[in-house]
Amino acid sequence: MAYYETMFDQLDVTAAQLLVNDSSFRDKEFRKQLNETVKSMLDLRVIPIFNENDAISTRRAPYQDSSGIFWDNDSLAALLALELKADLLILLSDVEGLYTGPPSDPNSKLIHTFIKEKHQDEITFGDKSRLGRGGMTAKVKAAVNAAYAGIPVIITSGYAAENIDKVLRGLRVGTLFHQDARLWAPITDSTARDMAVAARESSRKLQALSSEDRKQILYSIADALEANEKTIRAENELDVATAQEAGLEESLVARLVMTPAKISSLAGSVRKLADMEDPIGRVLKKTEVADGLVLEKTSSPLGVLLIVFESRPDALVQIASLAIRSGNGLLLKGGKEARRSNAILHKVITDAIPETVGGKLIGLVTSREEIPDLLKLDDVIDLVIPRGSNQLVSQIKNTTKIPVLGHADGICHVYVDKACNVDMAKRIVSDAKLDYPAACNAMETLLVHKDLEQNAVLNELIFALQSNGVTLYGGPKASKILNLPEARSFNHEYCSKACTVEVVEDVYGAIDHIHRHGSAHTDCIVTEDPEVAELFLRQVDSAAVFHNASTRFSDGFRFGLGAEVGISTGRIHARGPVGVEGLLTTRWIMRGKGQVVDGDNGIAYTHQDIPIQA
Repeated sequence: MAYYETMFDQLDVTAAQLLVNDSSFRDKEFRKQLNETVKSMLDLRVIPIFNENDAISTRRAPYQDSSGIFWDNDSLAALLALELKADLLILLSDVEGLYTGPPSDPNSKLIHTFIKEKHQDEITFGDKSRLGRGGMTAKVKAAVNAAYAGIPVIITSGYAAENIDKVLRGLRVGTLFHQDARLWAPITDSTARDMAVAARESSRKLQALSSEDRKQILYSIADALEANEKTIRAENELDVATAQEAGLEESLVARLVMTPAKISSLAGSVRKLADMEDPIGRVLKKTEVADGLVLEKTSSPLGVLLIVFESRPDALVQIASLAIRSGNGLLLKGGKEARRSNAILHKVITDAIPETVGGKLIGLVTSREEIPDLLKLDDVIDLVIPRGSNQLVSQIKNTTKIPVLGHADGICHVYVDKACNVDMAKRIVSDAKLDYPAACNAMETLLVHKDLEQNAVLNELIFALQSNGVTLYGGPKASKILNLPEARSFNHEYCSKACTVEVVEDVYGAIDHIHRHGSAHTDCIVTEDPEVAELFLRQVDSAAVFHNASTRFSDGFRFGLGAEVGISTGRIHARGPVGVEGLLTTRWIMRGKGQVVDGDNGIAYTHQDIPIQA
């Protein structure tokens, strides 16, 4: 009541309790009188708060007495919501919502969305709360009756007063009851294996389509993204609001935001991917093994990919479109911060996939608990690509037999040589750090030739960063020269507007530093000396090495790959930004005329290369 009074007081409205019981509604004359009383109260700007007068009520609990109009405040609330055609009914409990079993049981889980066909026979109720009369049994009964009559219902805890506000803002609180809930989630639970097998079966159907049909799927996805822009943004705004409320860093919140421009750009990149040459079934090499015996090496999809990615909803679109273009099945697990955004994007994309292939081509993993089970499926899943922290990548590598492709850290360096163009160096250094500080291809360490201290270029570079709000830490040399706090480690990835600065003897010192402390992601040299540049490009053993260009160019879209599923710092299979080609393997196709080996007798091997026709 105190919360209601505070809320309504802001509108200069008074809240007052109105005690009623079952007979108040059964007696027609009394009901008429009650109706007039309510109207009079509203005219006086008094909001009536209906409350069952259980002190004089003759009704028993609903599971003991099925007669009557209502039995407690929960069924009363449902009755009023239906009569008033309310937009929403909130039922307050002493627990967070409806659980699969008694809330005190550690094995019970909160049900976020109640699906009648799934949950009504699975739930077991514990003892009734010491508050109120009906308990959770009454709340669920009232919620189901109201929801299936068209009034959405949420059961949540009344101990946290702000829960009402959270519900009204659309945040994920408590348990939702809705007549269309069965359309939002599967009625039966699919196991990790079921999901992976379904993705493989759908991928084979996708591969069987013509190149033009696969291309058309991507066009349909691009159109769907633009057509559903408002819905996508509405869900995304809720994710952003939740992240801000949770106190996430500004750079991490920035990753979440889906602006109209970003959605349009994503649709454009999907169309660009569709317009690329079909990557499946390309003849890479053709050989005449013997007279009339021809062997072809062809490109082929890997199969089923499991990709665990960070809280960037745009990554879901890029990854899904790359999987479709390369003919692969896909399982996705995004960050919890982008839960709503990922869900709506997944729905928009899978709805655009024709039934001949099936939406199960792309599975969305919603729980972290499912990942260990998926990592055991080395007979169904062909490649895991983790995009996240060092800890995540290491954990996945240590717990699966499935090949893992990715990078643990993005410790990227920019080395400014003594023969640099100063203005160019300032532009590149600023862009590498500030264009998107949270990105894995952002500069984390600035290396500067020792001679640049003497001619004040070092100071200019430092000023360019600090004047844009970058917090600087120094290595042992730089911290003394520039009076900077010393960095805890050269192996630290800031992912924010901060970086480490160190002074090195020369290009050899820079190369040595990068090999000792870098993550083999992306490193850059700024110099006008072509010999020094070539030395750096040849000797730095990283996935991407640049001369006079920002590290931020290390990206699948910017490389012209259409998009990327991630950046690999490994040396087997794919390296650097992984686009369509990184998601392909090879198959050998042989065409003969009845030849047999027979101990290699009676066949003359020619092993002649045959030109591949365009």
